[in-house]
Amino acid sequence: MSFDTPIERRGTHCAKWDGMESIYGVSADTGIPMWVADMDFATAPVVQDAIKAMSDHGVYGYFGDESKYRAAIQWWMKERHGWDLDPAHIFTTHGLVNGTAMCVDAFTDAGDGVVLFTPVYHAFAKVIKAAGRQVVECQLVQDQGRYRMDFDAYDAQMTGNEKMVVLCSPHNPGGCVWTREELQQVADFAKRHDLVLVSDEIHHDLVMPGHTHTPMTLIEGVEDRLVMMTATTKTFNIAGSHSGNVIIADPILREKFGARMMALGLSPNSFGLFMATAAYSPEGAAWVDDLIAYLDGNRRLFDDAINAIPGLKSMPLQSTYLAWVDFTDTGMSSEEFTKRVEQGANIAANHGDTFGTGGESYLRFNIATPRARVQEACTRLAEAFKDLQ
Repeated sequence: MSFDTPIERRGTHCAKWDGMESIYGVSADTGIPMWVADMDFATAPVVQDAIKAMSDHGVYGYFGDESKYRAAIQWWMKERHGWDLDPAHIFTTHGLVNGTAMCVDAFTDAGDGVVLFTPVYHAFAKVIKAAGRQVVECQLVQDQGRYRMDFDAYDAQMTGNEKMVVLCSPHNPGGCVWTREELQQVADFAKRHDLVLVSDEIHHDLVMPGHTHTPMTLIEGVEDRLVMMTATTKTFNIAGSHSGNVIIADPILREKFGARMMALGLSPNSFGLFMATAAYSPEGAAWVDDLIAYLDGNRRLFDDAINAIPGLKSMPLQSTYLAWVDFTDTGMSSEEFTKRVEQGANIAANHGDTFGTGGESYLRFNIATPRARVQEACTRLAEAFKDLQ
């Protein structure tokens, strides 16, 4: 399979393509969608084969016996991330936005504060606010083209009303792979303020060459407060399966989470379980390795082109396929540079302010698309900002 092969997604109920005109005013006929975080690539053949076998069977009843599914997760985390997990600690949710919402529901009460390191994935704040909790924004600091955390400032912000902190690791939208030292600082911060630590690691398989992701569960001092969240969905481009895992080692937290799952009558759909079981395999691993090599090529192409345009800076992408571009040095307002991207270049990209404090001068671009389309986007952006050159 070639990642260069275009796949027609228009008219397929695809949010990324079929929704961009109503949201961004960018036509699907001529525009390039670089917003929704899914890929324009077919998933791994091993996953397609599993779904075909399921389809051919013709009976789509309740899923029973999760032993192979849980064993596949256990194998993947050990082989790819050096993490020995107990399969009995796994809860399956309807994706990780649902997983985050379930954590907010299970471990906090109305009015409690939930800490986010912003700018960060916009769905976190949405579910926190919708649940009647308070979003506490701890703004990340730019340091030599990369985000870092300022825990002296964050400690001073805490009021005692905060009950949870949500970490995005690796970071979306900045693409940072947090170091062990940084993760230890997060763990210590959570302990100092007695916070449940939810680590969303959905992008942990999509790490660029030269960087290594460390699961938060391997950091000291988190055992009694950590909730790990992982999924196959970003890695294998199967987000429509709405399947994710919340993995909790601490028995007290696990009991609370399980009680809320039971109270809400939540159980996974069989399609997601079949896909995840197939994905977490040697065949799936080989496909991911090829994918990362291709994404790395797209990253280099996009970064070189963007950084050649005066006033634009692309944050060095260590993980994910989401490029975070700073327009500060153009001297333009967010309305002006966004207009140039959407109307001039005919590209739909996520608006930076939706990611919280610190994102106002940015746009997020999804580069998980055939390379020719990335090249076309770069050409259009250079043209849209040609007066700066």
